[in-house]
Amino acid sequence: MNTLTAKTADMVSAENVRFEGERLIVTLSDWRELSVPYKKIPWLKWLAKATPKQRADWSLEPGGYAIYWEQLDDGIEICHLLGTGSLN
Repeated sequence: MNTLTAKTADMVSAENVRFEGERLIVTLSDWRELSVPYKKIPWLKWLAKATPKQRADWSLEPGGYAIYWEQLDDGIEICHLLGTGSLN
C-alpha cells in the first residue's frame, strides 16, 4: 500500500542539489538526503550524458516539487525519486 509514501512525497520538497562523483544528492525539506546513481538509471540517461557544467546549472521549481536543468530542457520530480511516481 503506497498511502503513507504518497502522503510523505506530497509533504516534502527539494531544497538543495549537488553532485558527488556519479551520484546526484538531493536534500529534502525534512533534512533527508536522497543519493541517486544517475549514470545507472535508464530514465536519467539525459543527465548522465550532460557535462559537469550543464549538471551544475539546475534550478528548483516553485515549491521544490522538481529539479529542472534549463540547458538540458529536462528535469526530475521529487515524487519520482521517492518512488511514488512513474519511473518510465
